[in-house]
Amino acid sequence: MKALQVTVLGSVNLDLTAAAPRLPGPGETVTGARLTRHPGGKGANQALAARRLGADVKLIARVGRDAMAEEALRLLREEGVDLSECLTDETEPTGVALIAVDPSGENQIVVASGANSALRPEHVKGPIEGALICQLETPEATIAHAVSRAPGFICLNLAPARPISEDLLMKADLIVVNQVEAAFYGDALHRGGALVARTAGAQGAELFRSGRMSARADAPKITAVDATGAGDAFVAALTLALIEGRPRDQALSFACAAGALAAMRRGAQTSLPSRAELIAFESQTASEPSSS
Repeated sequence: MKALQVTVLGSVNLDLTAAAPRLPGPGETVTGARLTRHPGGKGANQALAARRLGADVKLIARVGRDAMAEEALRLLREEGVDLSECLTDETEPTGVALIAVDPSGENQIVVASGANSALRPEHVKGPIEGALICQLETPEATIAHAVSRAPGFICLNLAPARPISEDLLMKADLIVVNQVEAAFYGDALHRGGALVARTAGAQGAELFRSGRMSARADAPKITAVDATGAGDAFVAALTLALIEGRPRDQALSFACAAGALAAMRRGAQTSLPSRAELIAFESQTASEPSSS
């Protein structure tokens, strides 16, 4: 079977992750953390997630002319993501995310956008191939331009939440939000008739059409170690499952399993599952007896 085509427009970051005994409060310093470096950025994460799940993927993005760029792109390049439209900015550095993670997997993230903020509409030059996945870590004008050139399925992951035009929401086929993002956008999410997926971490996810729930899935019971990248695994898996034609409840369960499996590993891109791993994980969790 021919692989699905996916184009991702979004951010590329280098993640500097501190695994700490607990997350700090306002003005507080927490010591004793362990620092690691991982490739990240929501665009890059979703591109690699879709690639590992079997799609042919192109990433439209922007990085700096610095040593961090190659480190941030390494896994994408090694695993065959098309980077022909991942361009180098001559003035802005590669984006960096500063991530604190506690032992339960909860995190706090601060992003220095760098070259991601310099991704302009004129940088989207080639055709948008297959499904299009976008997030909100790049300028809205660039996202809108890519959406206007996309003839196929369009997924908007509204993260991080920020004001955007309602016209952009109206053009989406799938909108993905977590609980915080859902509260931020409110009823505007449902006005365009898109499928709206609302995630709730360990509580699973729900899928809506025109404000009415059309599917719900529980999250597999796991011990989370790092939630970074779990949402991106969910976005890629749900998009692929829907364009493959899976029923909505099965597509949502597939996406919840992808997010759960990613949360069981440290790092963003290093945690993303392959299709074979995800199918095996789904089979394993389905065969486990219910805790009820």
